Amino acid sequence: MSMYKYMALAWKRPRDTYVYEVMKERVIKWRREQAVVKVDKPTRINRARELGYKAKQGFVVVRVRVRRGGRRAPRPKAGRRQKRMGVAKKTPAKSLRLIAEERAARKFPNLEVLNSYWVWEDGRYKWFEVIMVDPHHPAIKSDPDIRWISSGKHRGRVFRGLTSAGKKMRGLRKKRGLGKKKTP
Repeated sequence: MSMYKYMALAWKRPRDTYVYEVMKERVIKWRREQAVVKVDKPTRINRARELGYKAKQGFVVVRVRVRRGGRRAPRPKAGRRQKRMGVAKKTPAKSLRLIAEERAARKFPNLEVLNSYWVWEDGRYKWFEVIMVDPHHPAIKSDPDIRWISSGKHRGRVFRGLTSAGKKMRGLRKKRGLGKKKTP
């Protein structure tokens, strides 16, 4: 097996492998950092490469911290019964991964979001790494695999639900039973 295969197996069950001990130490530092941080190299290189990352100029990896759970609404000052308070169960339509992608895109407006993946979570936060691409960089414009992102029609793709997380939120990943029928 290749190195990437071993890494993928370790990340499949992170709590049972060496990944848990390594990440436990890293997360202590991550909690003190800003919510959106540019990183030198991906934490999960195998996953980043699966999603289109290349170790070349024009590619940027950003780690985003998002608070877990539903939305928090302020408790009304005037009297209501509990059911009508509207404090609990305020679930956003977007996934935390998509929220992380959007925050990264707002922080770096000159870059485009290519994809993202889960890195770690604790009781309070989830961390995602977002792969971003500089569409104006000559190395990106000359690369046949990624040059499509340089055309103007891909501008702001994360805000239009065109990334993987956005398509999932829009329900474009479900087959809806239109595939081939299995014969017994």
